[in-house]
Amino acid sequence: MSTAKGQVVELFLGNGLRQTRIVCPENLIPSAGQYLLASDASDSPLSVSLFYTDSSSGGFITTSSLPPSWNPGQEIYLRGPLGQGFALPVSARKVVLIALDDSLVRLYGLIAPALKQDAAVVLVCDVDTEGLPDEVEVQPLSALEEVLKWADYAAFDAERGNLHGLRERLGGGKQASLKCEAQVFIHVPVPCGGIADCGVCSVMLKSGWKLACKDGLVFDLREI
Repeated sequence: MSTAKGQVVELFLGNGLRQTRIVCPENLIPSAGQYLLASDASDSPLSVSLFYTDSSSGGFITTSSLPPSWNPGQEIYLRGPLGQGFALPVSARKVVLIALDDSLVRLYGLIAPALKQDAAVVLVCDVDTEGLPDEVEVQPLSALEEVLKWADYAAFDAERGNLHGLRERLGGGKQASLKCEAQVFIHVPVPCGGIADCGVCSVMLKSGWKLACKDGLVFDLREI
């Protein structure tokens, strides 16, 4: 983990989303599923969590919501990368990305690496998918069971409150029988970035309570 200054260099609409281009030292660029905490020079104690969406020259692109006062040219203070990100196997050739809730953005960072290693990519969701690469196939959540039979790697995105829904979709306790490697990004607030152990991001897993800010936000599906 490192700290350094970065800068907001561009605000733009992409794939129907408000996106931000951030420049920062290379060692602070998070991987898919990791995050940075960003703050400005004001007296506000609150930091903003920045999640990686795509690569960019000298930094990265994020769709995280920024304070309205942060415009291009805004200097920001960054800490990270934080958390455990996705681990896309280099051998994966059939990659499935599953968005259980209303956002795909935290899975976007896996698309380019998967395509780069010549994997077929299927996105499973019930939300708008405008602007995706042509190579990405899209299927509804109703097709999840069949798509998982095909996959050799699966990445889920779910709100903490929807973990029960994830278990139900996977047949209760049968998710361990999946033939593919699978990971889950659990979307929770991470205001302290692992410093205060405040418990806001705590999640109950099979092995007990975990702090997603440090132990996640990506977990092995077998832990869910």
